[in-house]
Amino acid sequence: MQKKVKRYASITGIKKEKIAYYKELHAATWPGVLDRIQKSNIHNYSIYLKEINGNYFLFSYFEYVGDDYDADMKKIADDAETQSWWKETDPTQIPLPDAAAKGEIWSTMEEVFHTD
Repeated sequence: MQKKVKRYASITGIKKEKIAYYKELHAATWPGVLDRIQKSNIHNYSIYLKEINGNYFLFSYFEYVGDDYDADMKKIADDAETQSWWKETDPTQIPLPDAAAKGEIWSTMEEVFHTD
């Protein structure tokens, strides 16, 4: 039986002067962070960069194939190596107002179209 895939997308700003560092970090993502992502049922994870009118944004996309999204996200949030990773990545980013109001970095996005 094939697991159901749920797609997630989100967006955040990034500081122009931190883009090179952000790319450097992700070019050599820490193995423990990648392992935790995989163990938390996240597949096909990508992050894209886009400049719009002099501001820079990161767009994230991944597919979740597990049965308990909230529990898997908690495992990621509780992971010590992931917490250290976020101490490096979070200061490079500029949360959009809706995420900032919740003390978060990434704003979720609504899927309006998909085809396989």
